[in-house]
Amino acid sequence: MKKTIIYGAIAGLLVTGVMLTGMAMIYDTDSAGSMVFGYTTMLVGFSLIFVNIKVSRDKNGGVISFGKAFKIGFGITLIASAIYVLGWMIEYYVFFPDFYDKCEIHQVAKLKAAGASLIAINAKAQEYEQIKKLVHNPLVHAFMTLIEIFPVGLLVSLVAALILKRRAGEGHAVATS
Repeated sequence: MKKTIIYGAIAGLLVTGVMLTGMAMIYDTDSAGSMVFGYTTMLVGFSLIFVNIKVSRDKNGGVISFGKAFKIGFGITLIASAIYVLGWMIEYYVFFPDFYDKCEIHQVAKLKAAGASLIAINAKAQEYEQIKKLVHNPLVHAFMTLIEIFPVGLLVSLVAALILKRRAGEGHAVATS
């Protein structure tokens, strides 16, 4: 359990750290590229799920059930997600309260430069106005942030548990005397 907490904290700090350092560039980058980078960072952080499950399996004589493996991954996911949400909430409310305003300006300018219709431009502006209304409620904002990272960790936990599960006598040498 202690290792799960440590691996979860490392994963959460990794993803949050990259997010915090990347905020300075967010206004000048393509949002699709930023999203790909962000989710790739999440996958790198959640790769620690595989490591912790493998370490646990090795300590248990090469055996781990799907349920136990998934429980380890789920624990790491919860801890990392909590750290990510907390980091984003602090960053947004303390350092970047104008984040969504700047994103809206950037996206609308991009649409205008691309020659988008007034309808498309207004729709994008309206979309950001809705987001800005939602984030005034910290609980809603925290939930919106949680659903960015939690499904990724959950998926990695499922895949890792499926790949690394092993019953006694399955796929590894059993010591005989």
